[in-house]
Amino acid sequence: MIITTTPSVDGYRISGYYGIVFGEVITGIDFIKDIGASLRNFVGGRSKGYEDELIEARREALAELEQRASELGAHAVVGVDMDYEVLGQGGMLMVTASGTAVTLEAIH
Repeated sequence: MIITTTPSVDGYRISGYYGIVFGEVITGIDFIKDIGASLRNFVGGRSKGYEDELIEARREALAELEQRASELGAHAVVGVDMDYEVLGQGGMLMVTASGTAVTLEAIH
């Protein structure tokens, strides 16, 4: 399945629309990663634990988006947007992917 931030796919025309689809992930940041991030915040540098958590949450949100589009019979999701939010007192991360599920037809 093609997943793109663009409104169209080169070499194809959109032949059907299935509406907006979403992939949402809410994940908790564990205590050890939180301590490591706090230390990084104090001394500077990147937080590998938080970065890894963010990468995994983004991957899961896009996989869920793809699954939901596939269940509708779509070939692609166009206009994809990612959103990130911290919930509560910073212990939870929400990643949302949304876009329009479409069917494609090759341009001859």
